[in-house]
Amino acid sequence: MAPLIVVAGIGNGSGTGAATARLFAKAGYNVALIARGSDHLTKFRDELKSGGANATDFPIKDYSVQSLSSAFASIKSTYPNSPLRVALWNAGSAVWKPFLEITPEEVQNITDTNVVGAFAFSREVLQVLTTQEVEAAAEGGLAGDRQKKGTLLFTGATASIRGNTTTSAFSAAKHALRALSQSLAKEFAKQNIHVAHAIIDGGILTAQSRNKDNAEWVANVNVRLDPNSIAAAYEYLVKQDSSSWTWELDLRPAHEKW
Repeated sequence: MAPLIVVAGIGNGSGTGAATARLFAKAGYNVALIARGSDHLTKFRDELKSGGANATDFPIKDYSVQSLSSAFASIKSTYPNSPLRVALWNAGSAVWKPFLEITPEEVQNITDTNVVGAFAFSREVLQVLTTQEVEAAAEGGLAGDRQKKGTLLFTGATASIRGNTTTSAFSAAKHALRALSQSLAKEFAKQNIHVAHAIIDGGILTAQSRNKDNAEWVANVNVRLDPNSIAAAYEYLVKQDSSSWTWELDLRPAHEKW
């Protein structure tokens, strides 16, 4: 049975989550897609299926414990014999405002997605990974001596390590996500589970970031991140053997300020 990747956070199908799903689908993985709402999710699922992938969408109303628990129950039912080998938490919520303009509702929403949702997702993933054997040689074309049960990935941001004038709520949540990933990496490495966090430091080329006024930015690979390149970095993390694991990658375009 083909290995399984679960990706939470697909957006409109043009960003990091979607690029990662495409890459692993091409590598022979079954793909489970989790996102809020169904319109973009269904369209992206159909795109993957039209390319020959075994992909299923699991739309949820929010990233609450209940919604994610229900989604994983459906995933297990849909792929009962497909070992979960990769899980990506790419979901996020942000607000960029001066501190005194941020509402309690916005703080709650950011916390629910970036912290509570990440905890719930990690719990569901790790409950599965801890019960699995290490990867077999045939899974995903990977070597059988890697001694890895699976990989849990987190998409971070500049705000994961540095606050700014309008990022107080967002940065607080992303700092928490980074701390969660580091804690899980230390706790579960002894069970041959690889946990990694990626700091995405810069603007990502997506459908939303393209507009008629930024053609020069779009064309210049030195000033923006390509989601396909981020996905390739995630594939690199997944392919690492147990003798040399990366907890954190720091990804930025060549001309980004440090």
